[in-house]
Order: sequence, then C-alpha cells, then structure tokens
Amino acid sequence: MNDGKQKRSIIGYILPYILGLALVGLFVYLIVGNLFNTTETWAESVLDDYIGTYVDTSGSEAEVKLLSYEDYRNNDASKTHILRSYSVSESYKSVGVTGRYFNVNTGKTGAFTVRIEAEKWNSEFVISVDDGGTVSTVKHLSYSSMFTSRVNQGRQRAIDSGNNAEAKLFYYTVSDAFQVSWWDTWGPTIIMTGITVIVAIFLFSRLSRAVGGGRDGITSFNKSPARRADNTKVKFTDVAGCEEEKQEMVELVEYLKDPKKYSKLGARLPKGILLIGPPGTGKTLLAKAVAGEAGVPFYSISGSDFVEMYVGVGAGRVRDMFHQAKATAPCLIFIDEIDAVGRQRGAGLGGGNDEREQTLNQLLVEMDGFEANSGILVIAATNRDDVLDPALRRAGRFDRTVTVSLPDRAGREAIFRVHARGKSIDPSVDFDALAKRTVGFSGADIDSVLNDAAILAVRGNKSAITLADIDEAIDRRISGPAKSSKGMSEKERKQVAYHEAGHAVIGINLPYSDKVQKITIVPRGNTGGHVLMTPEDDRFLMTKNELIARITGLLGGRTSEEIFFQDVSTGASNDISEATRLARLMVTEFGMSELGPIQYERDTGSVFLGRDYANTQRNFSTQVAFEIDKAVRKIIEEAHANAEKLLLEHKDQVILVAERLLDKETITAEEIEYLCKNGRLPDADKPAEEPKAEKPAEEPKPEESAKEENTSSKE
Repeated sequence: MNDGKQKRSIIGYILPYILGLALVGLFVYLIVGNLFNTTETWAESVLDDYIGTYVDTSGSEAEVKLLSYEDYRNNDASKTHILRSYSVSESYKSVGVTGRYFNVNTGKTGAFTVRIEAEKWNSEFVISVDDGGTVSTVKHLSYSSMFTSRVNQGRQRAIDSGNNAEAKLFYYTVSDAFQVSWWDTWGPTIIMTGITVIVAIFLFSRLSRAVGGGRDGITSFNKSPARRADNTKVKFTDVAGCEEEKQEMVELVEYLKDPKKYSKLGARLPKGILLIGPPGTGKTLLAKAVAGEAGVPFYSISGSDFVEMYVGVGAGRVRDMFHQAKATAPCLIFIDEIDAVGRQRGAGLGGGNDEREQTLNQLLVEMDGFEANSGILVIAATNRDDVLDPALRRAGRFDRTVTVSLPDRAGREAIFRVHARGKSIDPSVDFDALAKRTVGFSGADIDSVLNDAAILAVRGNKSAITLADIDEAIDRRISGPAKSSKGMSEKERKQVAYHEAGHAVIGINLPYSDKVQKITIVPRGNTGGHVLMTPEDDRFLMTKNELIARITGLLGGRTSEEIFFQDVSTGASNDISEATRLARLMVTEFGMSELGPIQYERDTGSVFLGRDYANTQRNFSTQVAFEIDKAVRKIIEEAHANAEKLLLEHKDQVILVAERLLDKETITAEEIEYLCKNGRLPDADKPAEEPKAEKPAEEPKPEESAKEENTSSKE
C-alpha cells in the first residue's frame, strides 16, 4: 500500500541516536573523570623517602644511594609509593614528572605528579645535611638515574617471578616540552572541522526532509494523499442487502477488466458513479467490492483530504491523484464524503470558499478532461447529495447515480448471515425473525448489533451467541444499556406498565397498525420503558389510515393512564410531540384533511445557512392557519377518542399485559401472539386485578414520573 510517505534509510533512523549517545558519553566521561581524579602532587623534599634512599658514609665522601629493591618494598617510608612508571617532560629550568605508583599496604595504584629542577634531574648535585648540629655536604645522584633504576628493578623482579603482565606495568618515557606534536598543531582544528561538517550535514538533511521530503512538507503539499491498495480482498459476496445496486456494478467490473471490449463497439461507460444513501448502508464497501472483483488498483481518499489552509493545494492534489491513476490504469478512484469538497459554489453567507471552490473546479476539469475509456473509474459516496454542485452531477462527470437505500427484510437477513461469519451463533437463532425486528437498521447497525451480542455472550461466559444476547444488543442499539428499576417506586412501575400496555393493546387490535414485537418496562436511557412496533412488511408509502393508526397508538399510553389512574404523567411528552408532528404533516404537506390536497407548508431548511434557519415555507394566510390548527386538533381528538374506545373494549387485555410486565418486565412477540389466540398470557397462574384509582393528593409530582420512549417504527 502506498500512503504517500517517503521511507527513511536505516542510517537516517539510527544516526541521531548514535550522535546523541556519543555526546552523552563524552559529558559523562568528563564529569566522572573530574570526580574521581586522585592524582597526588609530590614535593621535591619527599622524593628521597618515596624512592627509598639512605646516606652512605663508608667512603671518603658521604653519598646518597638507593636501598635494595626488597628493602625499598619493605621500608615504612617508601612501601606505600612503589614507583611503577613515569613520563618526563623536560623544559629549560624544570622537569615535569607524572606517573603511577603502587601501595603495598592497600594493593592499589595511584597517580602522582612532581616538579623537579632540571639540574637535579639530569646531573648529580650536593645537598647539605644537618647531623646533630654539624652541617655536612652529601653527594646526591641525579633523580633521572634513581627513577630509572627503580623502574628497571621493578620490571626485572616481575620477570624473575614469571609475571610478564606485571612487568609491562613498569616503563618510562621522556619527551621535550618544546617539541610540537600533531595534536598541538593541526589535530584539534581537523577534529573540530570534521565534527562541524558532520553535524552540519546531519542538520541539513533533517531540514531538507522536513521542508520537502515528507508528505507534510511545504514542497509536498501538492502530492496526493490517496491511499493505494493493489489487492483488495473485498468481494461482492461480502456485500449483502443491496442486490440491485450490485447488479449496477457488474458491468463496471467487466469494464475495468477489459476496457477495449466496450471501445470496439463505441460504448462508453460513465466516467463517474455517485453513490448516495443514508450512513452505514455500505457505499464504501460496495466500491471496494468493485475493485476487488476487477482486481485493479484501488485509490481511496476522503473529500476533506483535498482541502488545506493554502489556496491551490487542493487543486494540485487533484491533478497529482489523476496523474498517478493514469500511470496505473485501469484503476478505481474512490472519493468518500465528496460533499466536503463538492458543495455548491457561491453558497452561504459571505460567498464561497476560494480553496474549496478551486479544488472543485480542478476536479470538474479532470473528470471531463481525461480521455474516454482510459481505464479510470471514479466512484464517490455521500449522504448529502442535496448540497452537491450541479456541475458535478452533469453528464460526462458523475453522470450515473446509484441510490444505496436501507436494506429490506430479505436484505437484513442476508446482512445478518454475512456478519455472522466467524462468530459462534446458536443454531436456534432465526435470522428471518431478527430481520423482522430490525426494520430501519442499516448494515453498519446490524454489524454493531452482532458485535455487541458477541461481547454480551463473552461477558456471560457462554459458548455461543444466543437469541437473548442479540435481543439485548438490539435494545441497546435502540435505547441504550438497561438500567436498574430499583430507583422507581412501585406506583411508578405500575403506571409505566399500564402506559406501555396501552400502546401494545392498541397495536394488537387496531387495523392498519404496526405489529407489536416487544414490550418492556426496563428503563433505558431517559425512558422508563418502550414498545417496539414494526410494519408487517417493508413499505415505501404510508396511507392515511396507517398514519391515523400510528397517531392512535402514540396516544394509547396517555389514554391508558387516564382510564386506570384518572391522571396523566409526563411520560407521554414524546408521544404527544410525535403525534402532533404527524397530524400537522397530514394537514399541511400530505393533503390528508378536509382542507383538501393543498401543500400549505414545505420544508425549506437551508443546508448552507443551517437547517433551523427558515426551515419551513408557509403559503397561507392567518385565516388558513386557524383552519390548519382546527384540522390538526380534530385528528388528535379523534385518535384519542378511538384509543379510549379500544382500551375500554379490551380492558382485560390491558390488565393482563400490565400485570405480566410488572411480574416479568419484558414480553416478547411470541407471548403477544399467544395472548391474541388464548386471551391470556402463558404461565399466567393467577388472575389479574384492576388497579384502583388513587386520590390526586397521593400522586407523585410530575417531574418524578417515569418517562418512556417513542414507539420505534422505521420504514
């Protein structure tokens, strides 16, 4: 895969670390060397004691001589400073001597330095000795001969004992202080110059890489960040729930495999394919499948990758992307979220955006400019096709639009089976039943449901994913994780149970109503419970009777509270809001009232100024507004009256469902079907009693009442 980044060599990676370690090591060496530097400075007056001398008076003239080496090593004054090696730097008046010595008592070595007069070092000299008040002169050997004798004696002793390694420790060197060495002349200059050149080359290479070598460098802004995949493993078998859309893509695959086949007959396939549809419906996956089936390079890029803070960068990236694509044709370019760069030009307050508009202009030129049948197919995806520039969708550019809609029942079942691959699913799980329950779910939603179900199965230490795990995952997707109902009082639980039972009983007995799939009073999110109702079959249209049935079902919960508690709670606020919205749409947009088939309102929410800014256009007078309010009120009141009539007729069913909810908290579709056939719920071993109305003074405050979620019914 080519991500547009230049690869660095191994030297480029390790050189900074090597230089850093060398610098740290140098500082450590200097610091440690200064801390542990124990060089002793000897005075000339103590040299005779350290070298091991005595005054010989047996001759005609007193003379200072050396002790024998064994006496030297055993002498109290000298055995702590046994000379091993020394180096001499001779100058005009003095001699500098540095060297190493050995301490017999401790067995350790040390360093010394001493300054001696040149005359005493090189020649014999006379010293004065005070012997009991009598001062006499004594002849003294030169220090050079004495130092040399001690070193030679130590080396010979080591050789005689067979210790050659110790013998190598005894040595001496002599140098002229005025002699100029290479290190004193050109050495430091050459070394410093070399270090400076190396550091300069390193810094220059780093700077040049930062400026022009990387993807984020200044000179590389115009490089396309499109990611290339040569072997896409996604196939059409991995895409489910959009069979018609896949059929549209089959000829695109044949075109990518053999473009000349179409050129012979003068056929020209669309230069651009625009995939539109809700999020999560598989637009990106469908484009990958086309490249995978055709076996061609796949360039993927997001619309936002083109736009930068510098004007002209996006246009340069578009040019570079098509240049790369031409070099690897036939290939496929996929631009995800193209609305980020393809929004209509000149729209919005204050005009357009220069950088985005220049990028769009370059994209328009490239799509209409490269040669026909050149082997480059552009596929773009968006869920905001309403904001795209008209020039982008004209013939010759994105001249074919494929709508990827939410999957139908069969599609959802196929998606369940695709995403179940690689998961341990219990054999009793019915994917068709799950497809019925997940109306309005996209492919991404179903994938998330099965993944959450697998996590729940692992959490429960199960060997396979069961229907209960998937059922809980669906509820989590709709309303969030379940909460404990311990915080609710018994009266609140009963009120929520009868509220939900009212929704359910109307859904069971009212014609044109959606089918009740599940009833629960388990709190989720901000709701105290909910009723899951889905259409019997997938549909694209809704009739007037179906809308009225839905409004009636929404008012069933509040009506049930009125019948059984002679009071209402705030739990019906969402139901009332949704019912009012549907009733107003029936009157103002759908023409389903006595005001006739006239559209009084139209959603004109500006996608460029914000959807809440002038979101509706009203084409009526104040008199008509009053008539609209009356029509909306009439629909709501008739639905409320119908709900009250149904609940009174099936009062026993409401009580059965509510008491079962209080006992079990959740009722499934199978138990609901059993209720419709037998007039009672399975395992109901005791008759239910109608709750007695309580005094208003004993009712809980409105803000403490349980809230419930809207009936979930997606088309």
